Amino acid sequence: MAKSSRKPSAPLTFDLPVSLIARIETCRRGHGFRTASEVVRAAISGFDFEDCEPARDPHRQISVRITPEQRSVLKRYARQKDASVGELLRLALEALPARPAGKRK
Repeated sequence: MAKSSRKPSAPLTFDLPVSLIARIETCRRGHGFRTASEVVRAAISGFDFEDCEPARDPHRQISVRITPEQRSVLKRYARQKDASVGELLRLALEALPARPAGKRK
């Protein structure tokens, strides 16, 4: 891969899952790169952005009313699980069956 003649600009900060950070380190060692920045630059220069189709589930904001006890439970578990309240709500909603158990149509 040809090296760019341009110097990298200011740092770019973004969130990545820990598993992807571990992959960056694996690629760094495997390719003989000195830094994570070199890995990211190689990934960007070698990726076909034109044909990629990111999986995206559109989001919308809604407002709901919950009891103070439920709010307290959500906040407590968010701290314990190091997650956001929204993440926990999504998990709870995904686990909720579309129909109550025992009812058939």
